Amino acid sequence: MKEHMELFLEHLKIQVPEDGDVRMMNALKLAYLGDAIYEAYIRIYLMSGFRLSPHQMSVKAVTYVSAAAQAKIVNTLRDFFTEDEWGMIRRGRNQKPNSMPKNASMSDYRYATGFESLVGYLYLTGSEQRLSEIVAEGIRVIEEPPQSEDNEMKK
Repeated sequence: MKEHMELFLEHLKIQVPEDGDVRMMNALKLAYLGDAIYEAYIRIYLMSGFRLSPHQMSVKAVTYVSAAAQAKIVNTLRDFFTEDEWGMIRRGRNQKPNSMPKNASMSDYRYATGFESLVGYLYLTGSEQRLSEIVAEGIRVIEEPPQSEDNEMKK
């Protein structure tokens, strides 16, 4: 992925950001990019793993990309993230949002912003392997059947 970005920026005669520069970027800018990158991963997953119409894919994508879903990923995978990754999530989470979606709590929206900041950061630093691992684990979290109270009592 990073090679594609480097080629694109070279064509425009724009310097590729260094890892240190990326680390210092505004977390909301990283989240802006991370939102698009995460959505692309989910779209590729839906196109590859399901036989759905474009409309059905759009509807199903909401299951994975909503603020509530991203907050669930962050909170479930808390121990999966490295200390640096968790720091990036916290930076994004602590930014003052410019807006808030109608169907999200402020807490979920902030965790989603943190998650998207991490995705943007990993993408820009060329950490494709780790980004793929996190998105794959996130998909597993979302697709995991909810624990019912009956199942909890049987344990």
